[in-house]
Amino acid sequence: MSIDYLKKATPPVQAIDTATTETVRRMLAEIESGGEDCVRRYAREFDGWHGDIVVSETDFARAEKALSDGVKDDIRFARDRVQDFARRQRDAMQEFQVELIPGLVAGQRLIPCNTAGCYVPGGRYAHAASAIMSVGTAAVAGVKHIVAASPAHGDAGVHPAILYAMKLCGAHTVLALGGVQAVAAMTYGLFSGAPADIIVGPGNRFVAEAKRMLFGRVGIDVVAGPTESAIIADETADPAIVTADLVGQAEHGPDSPVWLITTSRELGLKVMELVPAAIAALPELARAAATASWRDHAEVVLCGSRDDAVQVSDRYACEHLQVMAHDLDWWLANLTNYGSLFLGEETTVAYGDKCSGPNHILPTRGAARYSGGLSVGKFIKTVTWQRLTREASRTVGQVAARISRLEGMEGHARTGDVRLHKYYPQERFELGTLGGHPTGV
Repeated sequence: MSIDYLKKATPPVQAIDTATTETVRRMLAEIESGGEDCVRRYAREFDGWHGDIVVSETDFARAEKALSDGVKDDIRFARDRVQDFARRQRDAMQEFQVELIPGLVAGQRLIPCNTAGCYVPGGRYAHAASAIMSVGTAAVAGVKHIVAASPAHGDAGVHPAILYAMKLCGAHTVLALGGVQAVAAMTYGLFSGAPADIIVGPGNRFVAEAKRMLFGRVGIDVVAGPTESAIIADETADPAIVTADLVGQAEHGPDSPVWLITTSRELGLKVMELVPAAIAALPELARAAATASWRDHAEVVLCGSRDDAVQVSDRYACEHLQVMAHDLDWWLANLTNYGSLFLGEETTVAYGDKCSGPNHILPTRGAARYSGGLSVGKFIKTVTWQRLTREASRTVGQVAARISRLEGMEGHARTGDVRLHKYYPQERFELGTLGGHPTGV
């Protein structure tokens, strides 16, 4: 494989973050024992919120009134695209039953979770789109009780666009909570009376650590890390658009990596030339984040062939992957590790982030090697069932008993023996070896 780094990332050395782990561990223990009063205290301490935790109908009405018709139209457009895509995912899943041998019928059912917790971050940006991605998808999946949470900000409360999106998409209970206290409240069923079966949605390192610690007690989507974006581009790509897309994703945060994988040295060098000015033109908050992201985490990789580019990209297993190169169908057929794929110059990550349809809650830190993004399937249990006639039990019971004894599991074997003896008392069966001696009934 022929590769050359035109820019190599030199991230700052990260100390082992034991402080976050210990903080989250302490908070979870306090909330589990202290309940809702403890959560209220944390809401006052961390968010400056002294109001009710459960958002009221009056609050929703106030939020809707605060938004212009244009903003509400845009949120509805995004909701419709995301839920349409989710419905098609749901329709692609199937229940079935099949007779495997005469008298042995087995099947599959699709059962939505009873309660889902949807966390919507509310830090430097108002993530209305994240509310659509999580709440809207859970609603299409058929979840009976959707609890959503997003941090309040002082006396202002939860951002009105987030509240509007949550209500529009079908949230049943909304909590004005952020951070560890939100994840804990949804897990323990505080304020809603319905402990979550699964919690989804991105958040900061405290949210991610709380989800990681609570996994097992509650299901989770992923332990999300910083947003990642990569672009594969060849000589046909427009360097100005490649630059804009890299910088646009770098504004997510100072630790969000952006990667350019290219088969064109000229393109790679041109993009590196253009990036500083593009970052400098951003507003202050985005400029600070993108500056650190590009300086510390960005890489530009020159590949000798498109096959080499595929290998490099699959090794990154990036959250968002764009391709600006000829023969897009070839890339679609050959790339395997990514959270979501964006094909062609006309298709930028921001479209998927906001409103085009496929979900934007995606795997990071290489998890795209084994996992996809949030979908209706995350909220639906695929469970199996089976039913046997006595004749089928005669056939299966003999094999199950013999395999059980082969494995040394005599108790298992005897559950087959007892049925064969009851149903066919006049027959003798070969049922395996117990202690070196043949067993039969």
